[in-house]
Amino acid sequence: MIDAEPMAARQCWCRLCQYLGGGSATVNVCFPADKVTTTGEVRWHESVADSGNRMRRGFCPTCGTPLFSLAESRPHLTFIRAGALDDPNIKAPEAIIWTQAAPHWAHFDPDMPHYPAQIPPVA
Repeated sequence: MIDAEPMAARQCWCRLCQYLGGGSATVNVCFPADKVTTTGEVRWHESVADSGNRMRRGFCPTCGTPLFSLAESRPHLTFIRAGALDDPNIKAPEAIIWTQAAPHWAHFDPDMPHYPAQIPPVA
């Protein structure tokens, strides 16, 4: 359950997001961590992102769907994969990040700002 409006949404082309997205980018929607609660089992995988941030990524242990990302450097935020939300239209991406890692065939919306790597956090 989410008891807050989303703070931001970004489309990410980092290599890890490409793995999670089956070769494409992921869309990640940011919420205040203290406003997000879950029911059911979530399994966690720890890694280091291209940005150098230590991450915990949560997924459904039954079907493998990627659900969450938690950054050690921003424990007050929870990033939820847009496709895992009941309403994936809750917030459209406002920026495209990690374009330098995208494959040559990737398409970037020309009306959206895009950045070669990580940009400052939303909060």
